[in-house]
Amino acid sequence: MTSPNRARIVATRHLVAAGHYLAAQAGLQILEGGGNAVDAACAGGIALGILQSEYVGFGGVAPIMVRLAESGEVFTVSGVGWWPKAADVNFFRDKHGGRMPPSLRRTVIPAAPDAWITALERWGTISFGEAAAAAIRFARDGFPMTHLSARLIAENADGYRRWPQNAALYLPGGQPPREGELFRLPDLAATMQYMADEEKAAGGDRLAGLGRARDAFYKGDIAKRIAAYHREHDGWVTEEDMASFRVEVETASKVQLNGFTLHGCGPWCQGPALLETLNILDGCDLKAMGHNSPAYLHTILEALKLAFADRHQWVADPRYFKVPLDGLLSKAFAARRRAMIDPKRAWPDMPPAGSAADLAAVAGPSAPVGRREGTYADEQLDTSYCAVVDRWGNAVSATPSDGSFSAPAIPGLGFVPSSRGTQNWTNADAPAVMAPGKRPRLTPNPAIAVGPDGRWVMPCGSPGNDVQIQAMTQVLLNITLFGMAPQDAVEAPRAATVSYPRSSDPHEYHPGRINLERRLPDSTADALAALGHEVKWWEEWDYRAGAVCCVLADRDKGMIEGGADPRRPTGISGL
Repeated sequence: MTSPNRARIVATRHLVAAGHYLAAQAGLQILEGGGNAVDAACAGGIALGILQSEYVGFGGVAPIMVRLAESGEVFTVSGVGWWPKAADVNFFRDKHGGRMPPSLRRTVIPAAPDAWITALERWGTISFGEAAAAAIRFARDGFPMTHLSARLIAENADGYRRWPQNAALYLPGGQPPREGELFRLPDLAATMQYMADEEKAAGGDRLAGLGRARDAFYKGDIAKRIAAYHREHDGWVTEEDMASFRVEVETASKVQLNGFTLHGCGPWCQGPALLETLNILDGCDLKAMGHNSPAYLHTILEALKLAFADRHQWVADPRYFKVPLDGLLSKAFAARRRAMIDPKRAWPDMPPAGSAADLAAVAGPSAPVGRREGTYADEQLDTSYCAVVDRWGNAVSATPSDGSFSAPAIPGLGFVPSSRGTQNWTNADAPAVMAPGKRPRLTPNPAIAVGPDGRWVMPCGSPGNDVQIQAMTQVLLNITLFGMAPQDAVEAPRAATVSYPRSSDPHEYHPGRINLERRLPDSTADALAALGHEVKWWEEWDYRAGAVCCVLADRDKGMIEGGADPRRPTGISGL
C-alpha cells in the first residue's frame, strides 16, 4: 500500500475521529445538533458496533474515559463484563487442556449497552434513542462494506460457519460480503429499536427513559433471550446475571510526564501498562536518539517489555486481586525499571517483573512461561475507537470492542454477547485467572493526554489487542516529543514487540520477537537484530500495527486537529 497522504483536518468548533468514517459523521451530527462530547461519542461508538461488527459488538465491551472541561476531572466507565456466577475454570482445564476455544462458554456479561447508557446518564444530554439513531439506520437500511471488513470476514469465514445464526448474519448466500456491497443487520436494528421504544414509554423524562432502555436489555426481552439460549446450549449466563450487572465509574489513573499528564484506565484493563511505559521512557533522552532510529525503537520496545512483564504479574481485576497500582505508576519504580534497559542488548525474553516487596527488580522470569505458537484466534484484533472534543472543551475517549466469529450470536437479536472471557487465564497462579464475578483483564484502554494548565487536551486510542498501547505510545511521543501534527503522528511507521504472553487465549508467547512495518529501512532492522531482537516484517501499512485516532484541542490556538489512521477505514469529521 502506498502512502495515503491524508490531508490534515483542523476545526475550530468541535471534532470527532473514529475507527470508521461513518461513525465520525454520526458523532458530528450530534454535535451540530447541540449535543456534547459524551452524546457524540455514544452515537459514534454505538454506530461502530454496526459498521465494524466483525470486531466491535453491540453487546461487547466499551471502556469510556471522560474529561470535563469545567473541572478538569477525568473519569472512566469500566465497560467490561464479568463472568457469570456459574462459570467454572475447571471446565476449560478438564475439557480443553486449559485453553478457551471458540464457544458459548467464553461469554461474560455484555457491558457495552450499560456503559453507553451510564455515560449518557452521568454527563450526556440526549436519549439512548437519539444516540442510537444512526446505528439503527445503518443496521436497517445498510451501509457499504469496507475493504478491511470484507477481508476479515472472509479470513474468518470458517469461524462464522461454526454457528448457523452467525453464518446467516455474516455470510449472506453462504459467501462473505464483498467490498462495496450493501451490508445489513436487520435483527440488530430491531433489538436497538426495542430499547429505544421502551425508553419512549417513560414519557419524556430523560433519566427515567435511559433506565427503561437499560432494563430492556438487562431485564427485559433481550436478557430473557440471552439467558434462554445459554440454558438450552449449556451456557452459564442467567437472567439473574444479566439483571445484577452494572459498570463502574471511577476517577482515572494518571502519570505526570515531561510536559503533559497522561490519564489512563485502571487495572481492570491494560491501561496501567500504557502509563508505566510512558513513565519509564520519560527519563530517557529519546529525542537525542532520533525519531525511529535503532536506538530509539530499541529503547521503546524494551520499556514496553518491562511494562508487559509487570502487567502479567500485577494487573488483574482489583476486586479480586491486590494491585500495587501506586507503586507501578511511581517515579521511583519507573527509574528502577529504566535501569534494566541495556542500550547494547535486548532482553532475550520477557524481563522479570517487579518484586512483591517494593516492586524493585528481581532476578528471574515473572512467570514460568515458554514459547507458545497460536492455534486459533491468532489475529483477532477485535476493537475500534472513537475520540471527541466538543465546543466547550469536554473530551471523550472510547474503545468499543468484541468480535463476532468466536462465539454464537443469539438468534433473533443479531449480535454476539461478549466473548471477552478469552482474556482471562485458566492457570491458578495467574493474577488474571478467571473466576465467577471476575472481569477479564481487558486490552481496550482509552486514554486522554492533557497539557500544562489544561492548555491542550487529546483523547487517544487504538484497536490492536496488545499492540494498542504500543501504537499509542509511539503516537503520543510523535506528538509531544517531536511536535508532529496528529495526522503525521499516526501515519509514521511503527514497531511492536511480542515478547510476552499475549492477552487473548491461547496466550501465544514469542520471546525476543519484534515486528516492523516495511517502511522502516533494512538498516534499522539489521541494527535491531544485532541488538538481539528477532525481526519479523509487517506490510508497509499494516492494520495489525494498530489504528490510532486522536483529537488534539489547543486552547491557546483556538483550533482542534484530528488524526485518523489510514491502516484502517478511519475518519474525521469536524467544523
